[in-house]
Amino acid sequence: MKFALCFCNRGFMPGELILDARKDMVEAVTKAGYDYIIMEESATRYGGVETRDEGRLYHDWLKKHEGEYDGVIFSMPIFADENGAFEALRDAGTPILLQAYPDEIGKMDFAHRRDAFCGKFSVTDVFTQAEIPFTVMKPHVVHPLSEAFHQNLDDFAAICRVVNGMKRFNLGAIGARTTAFKTTRFDEIALQKYGINVESFDLSELVFKVQNKKVDDIVKAKMEHLAAYTDCSTCPTSKLETLAKISVVIDEYIAEYHLDAITLRCWNEMEQILRVCPCVLLSDLNDRGIVASCEIDLCSAITMRAMALASGRSTAVLDWNNNYGDDENKVILFHCGPVAQSLMAGKGILTSHKMFDKGDPGSGWGTNEGRIAAFPMTFSNCQTKDGKLIVYASEGEMTDLPIEKAFFGCGGVAEIPDLQNKLIRLARGGFKHHTSIGVGHMKEILKEAFTTYLHYDWVDID
Repeated sequence: MKFALCFCNRGFMPGELILDARKDMVEAVTKAGYDYIIMEESATRYGGVETRDEGRLYHDWLKKHEGEYDGVIFSMPIFADENGAFEALRDAGTPILLQAYPDEIGKMDFAHRRDAFCGKFSVTDVFTQAEIPFTVMKPHVVHPLSEAFHQNLDDFAAICRVVNGMKRFNLGAIGARTTAFKTTRFDEIALQKYGINVESFDLSELVFKVQNKKVDDIVKAKMEHLAAYTDCSTCPTSKLETLAKISVVIDEYIAEYHLDAITLRCWNEMEQILRVCPCVLLSDLNDRGIVASCEIDLCSAITMRAMALASGRSTAVLDWNNNYGDDENKVILFHCGPVAQSLMAGKGILTSHKMFDKGDPGSGWGTNEGRIAAFPMTFSNCQTKDGKLIVYASEGEMTDLPIEKAFFGCGGVAEIPDLQNKLIRLARGGFKHHTSIGVGHMKEILKEAFTTYLHYDWVDID
């Protein structure tokens, strides 16, 4: 993660403070583990931006480094000149964090007073008028070397990852929308407007490729990988071989079409024709950094990808499945077995899907069963409607509360404040019976990325 650093100036203010700001910001960014680029100090007075000409100079310097930075930090050690700021950052093309220095009691004389508290509004007003998107965080003024700004930096880095990773990516839909679920319908053309390119593949092609794939070294290596990934000790070798072939074919689609995420029609043709259930393959893909959702729930893959980018961790799509006794703020979130192993409380075990076994014994090998670990959790999902992408996000906790052993699949008990009202808002909003979860509390990060930069429509369920 690399940030372009920019500093303001204003003629009648103590411009010498910019020199200290340059050192402070470089130290803050590097201590937080990030990289930076910075315009030479000699390029302008103190290396700051004040006039339109200086703004254009920085603008051209930034253009020359296009593609090298993930976001811009505009530091205001003193009251900013809005004309220079506008010229400098109007074409930044990435998220912009506005940081303003605090004044200090006892240092309010002319040589030290900053007035950046006020000057920050000058910049935000003009940027709003010019429709230049920007990010502001709490507190309103903050020193770069403070713990508060360190947190600001981490949150801004997450916003940059989401925005830069979501503004243009390829999502593969392998198979038609699962017939029984109209709830997972989506609008490809609407998604394209948001930079989400959908590549669609017929499931019959995947089946054909799998049936004609030989057990070569690649398939054998995949079998070994799956055997190490989860407990496959009870899985018949022939079933593991078929699962490995499917995984190799999906990898081929990902490589050929440069897919950043996929969604898969996982039932019931695979069970009827190939005699396996592909849950564990989706689990594995998520742990390998390729977001993968089941049941052609393509919209869940979108929010899964956003949370994976924000957190740097695997994500999962789950059913709003069961109440947890009489506790109205607890719910069992569940899916058959596509949850990433890294999100589970212990090593999973590869089983045969109990629902398919009930009517067609032996057809469901591939569910990665277990329990979801305890962690702070964000849940989110989206829908397409009237050409718009509409999204929500909220927060809760995945707990370590027990679920009886007879409960099949992979589930966990979530505790979500004011859950009943949130469920009503989801139902009234037309959202599906799935939600996607990620590790950590990142609602505000997602909201900032989705609304300020990506222009998704936001529904507040809190």
